[in-house]
Amino acid sequence: MSETVTTTRTYIDKQHPLAYHAQLEVAKAVQQATESAGLDRRLVELLNIRVSQLNRCAFCLDLHTREALQYGETVQRVATLPAWRDTLLFDERERAALALAESLTTLPDDHIQDRDYAAAAAVLTAEQLSAVGWVVVAMNAFNRISIVSRHPVRPRPVTPTT
Repeated sequence: MSETVTTTRTYIDKQHPLAYHAQLEVAKAVQQATESAGLDRRLVELLNIRVSQLNRCAFCLDLHTREALQYGETVQRVATLPAWRDTLLFDERERAALALAESLTTLPDDHIQDRDYAAAAAVLTAEQLSAVGWVVVAMNAFNRISIVSRHPVRPRPVTPTT
């Protein structure tokens, strides 16, 4: 039997807003980088969701799933994202970006990361590789902020986009 310990957490984004605002500025710069690299916003949101799945960040999963759907992503692709390798729903560029995002988040041994990077480099430009890297770095940071703070995910009314 496991014991659940409930501790009120300090929202580190509220406690040190200057640091959090700097992180928001990073996010803005990353968005500009993805736009400059020609990465579709739906792909960026899929990367945000996949990184958040790996990190088990409920707050970011909730937020970025809603955003992905608002940008036209399909429920089917979002629902099957944890098993993206086993579907035919993602194109070559998306698969390369997702593999790289997983590799940069989980930090496997160098050989696996080199393989994933080389596969991504075969279909993504240097600018796109860099932008994907920055998406992953920023999302990992936001995941940590929400996980440390235990930002809550509250129920909301069901609508076609939630």
